[in-house]
Amino acid sequence: MPTSIRPIPITIITGFLGSGKTTLILNLIPQLPKSYKLALLKNEFGDIAVDSQLASSSAISGVQELLNGCICCNLVGQLSDALDALAHDVSPDRIVVETSGSAFPATLAMEVNRIAQKTGGYVLDGVMSVIDVENWKGYEDTSYTAKMQARYTDLIVLNKWELVDERKLEDCEDRILALEVDPPTPRTKSDKGWVDKDIVFGLDAKLAKDIGEDRRHVHGHEHGHHSEVEVLSVTLSSPTESSGVDLVKLEKLLEESSKDEIYRIKGILYTASPPRSSTENKATLSEVSLVPDALSRYILNWAFGRWTFTPASLDSTHTTPMTSRSATPLTSGQTTPFSAVDEPTLRMTIITARYESTKWQKRIQAGGFIALENVIEGSLSVKRVS
Repeated sequence: MPTSIRPIPITIITGFLGSGKTTLILNLIPQLPKSYKLALLKNEFGDIAVDSQLASSSAISGVQELLNGCICCNLVGQLSDALDALAHDVSPDRIVVETSGSAFPATLAMEVNRIAQKTGGYVLDGVMSVIDVENWKGYEDTSYTAKMQARYTDLIVLNKWELVDERKLEDCEDRILALEVDPPTPRTKSDKGWVDKDIVFGLDAKLAKDIGEDRRHVHGHEHGHHSEVEVLSVTLSSPTESSGVDLVKLEKLLEESSKDEIYRIKGILYTASPPRSSTENKATLSEVSLVPDALSRYILNWAFGRWTFTPASLDSTHTTPMTSRSATPLTSGQTTPFSAVDEPTLRMTIITARYESTKWQKRIQAGGFIALENVIEGSLSVKRVS
């Protein structure tokens, strides 16, 4: 069981043999900070784990294998031991579970959730299914079972679509829509096996510093895939005094966000009371670093209709003593800038499907979703960054 007070995020990536799962994972690594520890749990058939050897040589911190069986069937009992081994040996920032193509996402997601609730050491961050557009023949059926499995898939990644004509790509998407899941399972196209980490991964302590950055300068080069998503950067500041986020309004945003329009919502915020995750479990304040005005700091992750709040202490770069998170009142005519240790009351990144960011930008700017508590007027900025 992990010893860290923060649960380890788990991302599940499934898809049939040859769909491009390993390539997708390896293309995520250069997008992560060099100090980031990504561990991999692979479910493979056979005695020679070629993909695991490849992953081990490509800056992945640790690998565990579950061989000769399906991870969602006879190997489910071994999942907890494998996760604990990675947590103990590697102390990863995140664990990626790469499954064989025959694995059912629903069974695996439910098992990860069971382990997470039992141990408190893990949290399910997302379930991705990779489809080889060139060779995929469609779901075996469109029965209730198939629809249930699709509902446990957060995002479908269309891979190798560059190798087919437009008609074949449309046929592939039609076979996905034939499941008649409402709302439809979100889908996005890779760029030759490259998918933006901000879609695949939620926010954690090591990735938090990137919140609100202009994404046009984050990566060393541009990818055509950027046109598949749009990104909003949201900032809320308190100009006169320290004040937390209005949780009632924020929860309204989290509840009304549609998973076929919004892929991810990530943020860092201060609040005076524990926020509610979508599981309705109250967040614990036992490990939270309280600032002098009794506000507590949280990391928010919203992924495809689910959301969690994780207590987050200020990191080592924010340990300079401070007496207040307040600036001189603007009405005084004087200006006192926030010190380097201060943050806005909320910093948030919202990743939307293509053509959806303008609508959500207007809705947020209207003021019904993001505000300070106690009717205190704050400074709200909502801008598109890519």
